[in-house]
Amino acid sequence: MVNLHAVPLTIPENTNIVLGQSHFIKTVEDVYEAMVNTVPGAKFGVAFNEASGPCLTRSGGTDPELQKAAVDIAGAVGAGHFFALVMRGVFPINILGRIKDVPEVCNIFCATANPVEVIVAQTAQGRGVLGVIDGSSPKGLETEADGVHRHEFLRKIGYKR
Repeated sequence: MVNLHAVPLTIPENTNIVLGQSHFIKTVEDVYEAMVNTVPGAKFGVAFNEASGPCLTRSGGTDPELQKAAVDIAGAVGAGHFFALVMRGVFPINILGRIKDVPEVCNIFCATANPVEVIVAQTAQGRGVLGVIDGSSPKGLETEADGVHRHEFLRKIGYKR
């Protein structure tokens, strides 16, 4: 029997999150190193749910509030081999490549500041993430004016010249 759950996440104000799947106990240390080596002084917390042995939620970070938020997210999802990274003042676009390069990271489910629901399947063995609902559904097609706004915005924030 499989039960499906939509798990809404509580994400601290003015933060971004990365949710993913990883396969080894050293995830917390390796994600920590990827963060501090990419963005020195970054404020973040990371949590990882083990899927074997003691099946603990492991955590680390540079900010106690964000570390607790990551632990709360990992606990709410409750899936083995799941990790949550919560960061403030750092955008996923700046660190996502480094997180993907962590050898034990298997999959990234989302990298966002939007409201998120995690779709979880539960069986007698445990829980697993099927995917996420990240933000809202499209409301229309981009107009020429919308395209101009997007173009200008990316240059204003320094991501394009």
